[in-house]
Amino acid sequence: MRLGIDRLLADGNLRRPLVGRRIALLGHPASVNHVGRHSLDALMSLSGLQITAAFGPQHGMRGDKQDNMIESDDYVDPIHQIPVFSLYGQVRYPSDAMLDHFDVLLVDLQDIGTRIYTYVTTLAYVLEACAKHGKTVWVLDRPNPAGRPVEGSLLEDDWHSFVGIAPLPMRHGLSFGELARWLIANKRLELECEVIAMDGYQPDAAPGYGWPRDELPWVNPSPNASSLNMARCFPGTVLLEGTHLSEGRGTTTPLEVVGAPELDICRLMQRMETFASDWMQGVLLRCCAFEPCFHKHQGQLCRGLQIHTDNIHYDHQRFRPYRLIALFLKALRLEYPDYPIWRDFPYEYETERLAIDLLSGGTRLREWVDDATTEPADLDEPLANDEQEWLEQRVPFLIY
Repeated sequence: MRLGIDRLLADGNLRRPLVGRRIALLGHPASVNHVGRHSLDALMSLSGLQITAAFGPQHGMRGDKQDNMIESDDYVDPIHQIPVFSLYGQVRYPSDAMLDHFDVLLVDLQDIGTRIYTYVTTLAYVLEACAKHGKTVWVLDRPNPAGRPVEGSLLEDDWHSFVGIAPLPMRHGLSFGELARWLIANKRLELECEVIAMDGYQPDAAPGYGWPRDELPWVNPSPNASSLNMARCFPGTVLLEGTHLSEGRGTTTPLEVVGAPELDICRLMQRMETFASDWMQGVLLRCCAFEPCFHKHQGQLCRGLQIHTDNIHYDHQRFRPYRLIALFLKALRLEYPDYPIWRDFPYEYETERLAIDLLSGGTRLREWVDDATTEPADLDEPLANDEQEWLEQRVPFLIY
């Protein structure tokens, strides 16, 4: 398999339309080729290309910020002496002054296939800005490590935010190039956009099911995206960011463990199995304890669950992380009716709306959890309808 960046680096004919034009790169730490060299360094080593600027999303171009929601500054690259502009700092939407630095923007971001991952919003913003200013965009495509399965509700009207830029489900099942094609159509953008597709990518192939596990190194696309297991769990575990429960930040397995102090996990597991055991299929769930070194419940012993997809119990089609975490929250509400689940402090530049609603794309999930009379079907049926709608909607944009 060959990545979009590797095809561009190897094929002079493919690069020919870039000759004589000012080029910028939007990248991050996982913007590396098949031998692990950063895309900016590799592009700079080519003769005949004029690289004039670079851009970084949340966490920075080279990965300078560890924690979530920490902004980055603009700077001059110390090696190549070109400006590196932050799209998660003083601005999140590229300014006119930034756009003046290039004619063609190369987008080489490793996504993990989830709507709320902020690189999706950054992609949408740069596509819009480049369309308005007559710039060209080339997306150097990369695998979706979560693969093709779809899960979650479509973003509801009036719930757009920095973690919800368009009516996507939580787990969309598209590569970044496919996602760019859909965004352009959804937003009706008039834009010259080229997707440099991957060669030999098989998103349904075992054992990676979306990630060519034995061909590419795993490089964290954001500091807490530390494994393929995390990418598979993330469409569910990210919901914990909208709660007072720990999603494992401050541990060595962020977004793979969930929990809080003083929970009776055996009791919660029993309630989960009684309520909707089929939502727990396709994965190994292990009761565990952990103590975050920073972030929520810092220095406190938490009781919770670890989700394991890296073993013989993993079933790619049956594992549904969104439903699994919804079930965990429902069991918590039923067993601990007075537990303060929902986070009520600012989240991703939002100060009014609840973080859980921003993450889930509306109020449906929270209301289902809080209503003691709801059954699994009350959530499952609308989810299934949205998922089927998205499966049909995405077909024209698939490349692989």
